[in-house]
Amino acid sequence: MLKHLSNVIKVAEASTKMTMGEESMLSSLVLPILVGPSLVNLEKQDPGAAQLLKAAFSNAESAHPGLCHSFILGLMKKAELSQKVNMNESLLRVQGAALDQESPDYRINRSEDAFQELCKKSVGLKKILSRIPDEIGDRKAFLETIKEIASAIKKLLDAVNEVAVYIIFGSGKQRLEQRKREFVKYSKRFSTTLKEYFRDGQANAVFLSALCLIQQSNFIITTVKDCCE
Repeated sequence: MLKHLSNVIKVAEASTKMTMGEESMLSSLVLPILVGPSLVNLEKQDPGAAQLLKAAFSNAESAHPGLCHSFILGLMKKAELSQKVNMNESLLRVQGAALDQESPDYRINRSEDAFQELCKKSVGLKKILSRIPDEIGDRKAFLETIKEIASAIKKLLDAVNEVAVYIIFGSGKQRLEQRKREFVKYSKRFSTTLKEYFRDGQANAVFLSALCLIQQSNFIITTVKDCCE
């Protein structure tokens, strides 16, 4: 188990301290991005153990939010990586590879084109965001990536509008509209963070802001699932 989870952590510069809100956000992404895909790899060797661990991690995370994050930190400490790993950068890098093994929580079981398109736009945005660690050091490439991110954000918002017509109850429409507003807020925050990056060069802030967008995209999908399935 240690081998599988350690392989997905990339060694980078030391992490900076986070606020409680930022740590909570980071904790919520560890299960779907790091632990889940690692268990999929384990499943190829020992399906029974993998299913048992999936259930155990999911139940434990539900009962004690942040447990998976603490588990990963424990692995990092054991491997003497605590002072060498930037968790924000690592999660972004692994997100790209994890999309092929994405949790069913972020898939919508509706056959209509609008729902499938929403899932595609969400995956597309997360895939582009996951490229940031590799491209942020190349100004020209990074500027092109920023344009792609802006386009992907717009397409995701358009897709949200398309599925909104399928939500019958007013309470559901309000929930989705609130999620949409939160997504827009974090999109604007991402834009501000980029401007600050080009001024002060703090890449970790960009990584963290990108992870917030990934989280908000996931929230949109889970909200639509709750309202439409």
